[in-house]
Formats: sequence, C-alpha cells, structure tokens
Amino acid sequence: MKNTMLRLTLLAMLVTLSRYSAAAPAPEQAGIRADATVAELEKAGDQARAVKDYNLAIDYFQVALRKDRKNAVLYNKMGMAQFQKGDLVSARAAFERSVKLNSKYAEAVSNIGAVDFKVKNYGSAAKYFKKAVALDETHATFHVNLGATWFSQKKMERAIAEYMRALELDPDALRHESRVGVVAQIASPEERAQYSYLLAKAYAKRGDVEGCLQCLKRAKEDGFRNLANVYKDEEFSRLRENPKLQEVVPPPTAK
Repeated sequence: MKNTMLRLTLLAMLVTLSRYSAAAPAPEQAGIRADATVAELEKAGDQARAVKDYNLAIDYFQVALRKDRKNAVLYNKMGMAQFQKGDLVSARAAFERSVKLNSKYAEAVSNIGAVDFKVKNYGSAAKYFKKAVALDETHATFHVNLGATWFSQKKMERAIAEYMRALELDPDALRHESRVGVVAQIASPEERAQYSYLLAKAYAKRGDVEGCLQCLKRAKEDGFRNLANVYKDEEFSRLRENPKLQEVVPPPTAK
C-alpha cells in the first residue's frame, strides 16, 4: 500500500486517426483474418492491450478502423494503446479524432488532458479535465484527474475539493492502482509527503479512518514537517480523540 496512490497510472484513453490507416499492416501480415468483423478485431485488440502487447493491439485497432472509419470508441482505444506504448503525439491525435467524431465523448476528452498532463502542460490539462467533468460529473476518475492537476499547480484547496467529490462517487477512487486517472506529478519526497497529507485530509473529511491513517503514515515516513496540524485542521476534527490517530501523530504536549 505504501506507494499505491503514487503509482496510479495515467489512464490509457487514447486513439489514433485515419492517417494510421495508410501505415497499417495488411491483415495477413499482422496475423489477422481478413474477414474478421469489427467487433472481433476490437475484442482482439482489447485482449492484446490487456497483456501489454501494445503493438499488436494497435495492429488490430488499425485494421478495425479500416472497416469502420467513424468509430470514436475504436479511436479512443487505439489512443490508449499508443499512450501506453509511449507515443504521446499519436495518442493525442487519436483522442482528438475521437472527440471530433463524438464531441460528447467524455473519456476521450479526458484522455487529451491526460496526454497534456503527462508532458506537464497543466493549464491545458485542467481545461480538458474540467470539460470532461462538465460532460459527465458522475465519473470519479475525472475528478481524480482534475485534483491531480490542481495539486501539480499547488492549488491545494481545489485539489482536495476534487478528491472529496471523487470519494463521494467512488470510495475506492484513490485506492486501486487499476483505476484510471492521473496521479500528481511529484518531484521530491517533500512533495510526496505533502500529497499524502492532502489525501489524508480527504479521507478524514469523509470519515474513512483507515484511509486517513495510511496516508498520514506515508506523510510521516516521507518527512512531512507539519503533521501536528492534524490537531488544527478542521478536516481532522472528528478523529482527534481516536487512539489510532494519536499513535501516528502524538497530541501536542499541554503547556
């Protein structure tokens, strides 16, 4: 659990446009049946991506897109494979193509933001994540993404507000590595400690004692300098008499 939240991966939500069609291998070259249906090709691409064979996944999606050039979902999945392969330029182009085909495709919109976030263009990332939230406010990942972007811009109150909303929608939104979404760009142990403390606030405000304590322990291990603030910050007010909290952060000595 120590690095769980710090290893939340950028959701592979990316897809490529028709310019890949010209470069796509012939079906027989990729070992793909020429008579395979779009649905069969999509399923095979999903399976290849699941085992991290991104090149093969891309081959399947490219052939599928030859058969269905206006399929926004396929472009998004192509982009996901491109993103996971590390080809961010192609991934962003794929997401843009997906959104062009379906302007209300919130996941593809968020994926454009994920690419921008990856290259530390936080202003643009925030724009796309906010747009994704506007399209689907009930998607916890979009709030996680936006929260990570605000954290990376040191806008802590905005960050915690988004993390809180994510937890309201999905209590496990910040826990599982398999969750899609981005994690704050953390350059130093000090920032890592600050991030853990911020998440502890979010869990505390929700009343999730275990999640709060785990984050506080990480913050402590990484040398967070202001742990005593748990006895000042309003978010921890309901937990201050909890012996487990006092074990992690001893209460201040009475003067």
